[in-house]
Amino acid sequence: MELYQGILTTRAIRRYTDEPVTTEEIEACLRAAQQAPSGGNAQPWHYVVVTGPEARRRVAEIYRAAYERWERAQLAALPPFRSDEDRETFLRGLRASRYLAEHLDEAAALVLFCLPKISIAPRDEEGTVEIGPLYASVYPAVQNFMLAARSFGIGTVLTTVWWSRQDELRELLGIPERFEIVALVPMGRPRGAFGVAPRRNPAEVTHWETW
Repeated sequence: MELYQGILTTRAIRRYTDEPVTTEEIEACLRAAQQAPSGGNAQPWHYVVVTGPEARRRVAEIYRAAYERWERAQLAALPPFRSDEDRETFLRGLRASRYLAEHLDEAAALVLFCLPKISIAPRDEEGTVEIGPLYASVYPAVQNFMLAARSFGIGTVLTTVWWSRQDELRELLGIPERFEIVALVPMGRPRGAFGVAPRRNPAEVTHWETW
C-alpha cells in the first residue's frame, strides 16, 4: 500500500470480525512502533500484548466500567448542539464507542503502551529546563504501530477512556507501579471498510507565518 493512502485511511476501527491476527503480524507492528522517534532517543516505552481470551475478558470488564462512568459524565455535561448534523455526528461516534466498550474482548489482541514515570528534563541553576511532557516520546510509537497494522489490513483505535481505572489494569497485568499506561490499542480484522474519515479542511486551522 502507498504510504500516503495508508495514512489517510487509518481511521478508528471499533468493530472486529473473529478472524485471527497472527503473532508475526503483531511483532511486525511492534517493530514499526520501535522505530518511532523519542526525546534523546530514550525509547522509554514498554508494551504489554494481551491475546488470551480470559485476560482479554478481564481487561474488557475494567474498560467497560470506566467507559460507563465516562459516558454518564459526558452526556450530563453536553452543551446544546449547533445543528442536527452535529448531533447525529456525535451520537454516531458515541454508538461506536459504546459498541467497543461492550465488545472489547472480541478484538484479537489488546496492546498496552507503557511509559516510566520519569522526567528527562535537565536542570540548571534556574531549575528544571522544561522540554514538554514525556508522552511526546511514546505517542509516535503508537501511531507507527497503528499505521503498520493498517498495512496488514488490521483495524485499530487509540483508547484512553480506561484511564480512571489505570490502577486496576496495572494490577491485573502485573505492570510495575513505576510505569504508567498511556494507550490501549485493540487490534482486529475490521467489520466494515477502511476509508478516509470526515475531517475539517486543514486550511481552516492552518496559520502561515503568524497566527
